[in-house]
Amino acid sequence: MDPRLAVIQRRLQNINRFIAVTGGKGGIGKSFVASALALSLVKQGHRVGLLDLDLTGPCDHLFLGIRGAFPEEDFGILPQNHHGIQFMSVVHFLGEHPAPLRGEDTTQALLELLAITRWGELDYLVLDMPPGLSDATLDAMRFLPGAEFLVVSTPSLIVRETVRRSLHFLRSSGRQVLGVVENMALPGSSPVQALAEAFELRLLARLPQDPDLEAALGDPEALWKTQAVQALAGLTQAW
Repeated sequence: MDPRLAVIQRRLQNINRFIAVTGGKGGIGKSFVASALALSLVKQGHRVGLLDLDLTGPCDHLFLGIRGAFPEEDFGILPQNHHGIQFMSVVHFLGEHPAPLRGEDTTQALLELLAITRWGELDYLVLDMPPGLSDATLDAMRFLPGAEFLVVSTPSLIVRETVRRSLHFLRSSGRQVLGVVENMALPGSSPVQALAEAFELRLLARLPQDPDLEAALGDPEALWKTQAVQALAGLTQAW
């Protein structure tokens, strides 16, 4: 057995809930939802961490305006505190360089990231999961067995069908699914509602296409005021 597994268990023992934000594919706003959820939970007075597990395409730091600084070391790596969010990502180690990982390299990178990070006491650790059902996703599920899943979809038929397969997988593997979030929602009835109901899940939030969102990236206070983030703010009341 890899000794890092025992270290990971100790690192995570003081975290109350793990919320894994996932989706069937990339480009659907999963990272935005994860970052916005962490920000919303902090605004509600919770102790919150955000872990970007997209090892090859991390971008949560762009939503929060985190650039350049390397985390402090103290018997491990201490997550950066940014606007009340304890944040960790491989981007701290990579900078602007790519991370072409595959197979065993992905597993080792994920193990190392989880083993070196000292979270302390948290009410929530929000996990921005890798896209799809890649090796990184399956490894994260294996190393974080207690995670509850929040599934992101868009109204697109292509995305919904991919999300449908992800929901089948989560259900068949016995994972707890909190519900579905519709991103880039259009006015009128929601096709994602029917998808959620097919799995006896709730559509927890509909996030509209927001023309102010791009300008708010990197400024958490401006991000908080956008329509999309405000639409997500009440989500946890339905858990």
